[in-house]
Amino acid sequence: MPANERQMSATGTRRRHRWVVGVAVGAVLVSGAGFAAAQIVKSPAQAAVESAAPPASVITAPVEYRVLTDSVILRGAVTAEHSVEVAPAGSSAEASTSVVTKLLVKAGNRFEAGRILLEVSGRPVFALPGRLPVYRDLKPGMDGDDVAQLQTALQRIGHRPGTDREGHFGAGTKTALSALYASLGYDPLPANTEGEAEVESAREAVTQAERALEDAQALVASPAVGTGQPPRPGATDKTEVSANPDSGQAASPSARLVQRAREDLRQAREGLVDAQAANGPMLPASEVVFLAGFPARVDIVNAKVGAVVTGKILTVSAGKLVVNGYLQSHQKGLVRPGMQVQILSEVTGLTASASVASVSDTVQQEQPNAPDGPPSGPEAPSGYLVVVKPTKELPSELAGQDVRLTVHAASTKGKVLVVPVSAITAGVDGSTSVTVMAAAGAARKIPVTTGTTGDGHVEVRPTAGHRLAQGERVVIGARNLPPTQAMPQ
Repeated sequence: MPANERQMSATGTRRRHRWVVGVAVGAVLVSGAGFAAAQIVKSPAQAAVESAAPPASVITAPVEYRVLTDSVILRGAVTAEHSVEVAPAGSSAEASTSVVTKLLVKAGNRFEAGRILLEVSGRPVFALPGRLPVYRDLKPGMDGDDVAQLQTALQRIGHRPGTDREGHFGAGTKTALSALYASLGYDPLPANTEGEAEVESAREAVTQAERALEDAQALVASPAVGTGQPPRPGATDKTEVSANPDSGQAASPSARLVQRAREDLRQAREGLVDAQAANGPMLPASEVVFLAGFPARVDIVNAKVGAVVTGKILTVSAGKLVVNGYLQSHQKGLVRPGMQVQILSEVTGLTASASVASVSDTVQQEQPNAPDGPPSGPEAPSGYLVVVKPTKELPSELAGQDVRLTVHAASTKGKVLVVPVSAITAGVDGSTSVTVMAAAGAARKIPVTTGTTGDGHVEVRPTAGHRLAQGERVVIGARNLPPTQAMPQ
């Protein structure tokens, strides 16, 4: 073959190869473009399906077999069984106003009976044992339960009230009270500032009456009076001058004179006794604080030396520690005296068992435990006061703390089947049921009756012919559930 023909043949072959490759590449490009277009361009139905949210997962919880307890949780303040606010009213006669002149205790101090807590305008304020609050000054001659409390308190700290009858402020109580003030380094205030003058005047009246009786008796005994005859030997003035009521004879003028002198003397002596009984030391209400037990504690100090007394200076407490909480209206019906309570101090981690001692029937204002506590007035929390008493005595360092109270309002007698409250569904006929999820994803509906509720759970009992076991899982939230299947009979 000539050379030029061979060259033309080779050129044609190369052209055919390039055309085949071009066609192949074009096919690939068209195919890729079609695939890309298929990914971008979708039908409306397909787009809706792919943009829909996926089905929600079924949420389940296990069926449990345990004791179910219904609890009420609230806050509580640890305080003493007996708390007293010390707010001395009045001042000594020499002072124009009440001023704190000594402050002998600090917050947190413990003290015994007979201890001086502070001094106001030079007068002491001390503590004595007793539960009855002070409501009046106690003075000689008075009677009452508060006097009896004072007598008992004086005896307990070593000052016996003598032979005074219980509840009567007599000479023995005066002596014991004077001894108490002497031991504290103070003079007691007199019950009557004019008392000494009144006693002295009563003594003079007795002296005058005695002399008048002597003069009357001497006059009757004189020979120149009466019968004119000297008195019979051995006869007394009484037999001589007293008329015999059975004789029908009237007393002579001289006899009446003696009789009246005797009556005046008797009255003068009674006046002296009354004056002496009413005179002596008194116990001002502003100088004493009665507390149920000792050692007692100082909870709050609201003043300092030099401050004018305008309200409470101290808050002191005694007796075992208790916890005061406040129930809201929706909680009150759940809590009753005798229910068990768990106390938790988040500060120390201490826990203690207790019981509900009382629940008030009226709404009360919550009082602050300390000067920086919750506000008093309309903004302060309020509710139904519940008093909780610990089974064992709480440590004193818990006084004034804010703690958490868990009241066990109800409990099953033993272990029962329980499910979350959200697992219960109610039918239009009032029936209740739970839905149990099987391992394969099928669900079955179990009719149940409910019992005690608490802590977000409820006691359930399968109705006759149905079974529910511990460990099975019940639906507490889901959508698009599988069709329910009847439980095999």
